[in-house]
Amino acid sequence: MSSRAARALALGALVVPLAACATTIGATAADDAANPACAPVMLALPDVLAGDLDKAKTNAQATAAWGEPGAAVTMRCGVAPPGPSPDCQRVESAAGAVDWIVEAGDDGTWRFTTYGREPAMEVVVPPSVTENHSTSFVGDLAQAVGNVPATAECS
Repeated sequence: MSSRAARALALGALVVPLAACATTIGATAADDAANPACAPVMLALPDVLAGDLDKAKTNAQATAAWGEPGAAVTMRCGVAPPGPSPDCQRVESAAGAVDWIVEAGDDGTWRFTTYGREPAMEVVVPPSVTENHSTSFVGDLAQAVGNVPATAECS
């Protein structure tokens, strides 16, 4: 075996165990996850949310997560677009404005669903994240979400 082949084999042996350590967050793909409009959104997502929530791997198409298992913000592209709602809020950021339907669950979970965009995106923030973070980081998603043009806005 050549020294080059031996080095490649040794490097390969190191990469496999490191890849096995990568955290994967369980997620469920949305019904329209295969929509081609989801791809540019997913590719433009930030690597970090809220200053300290690192992007993690997910196990489903058109999904993303930031944080650790059991304490992760998750996002799905391709959810059913919601209709008009009094819970619609415009979130302004340097990257633009995005309208979100904002719902607080009885368990402390926050759900943000884009309004006026198809496919729609859903962001779920569990109470384990809101204990130490504001949900204002949804503004950090504007650049990525803006890859799907708005066709309606909050009234």
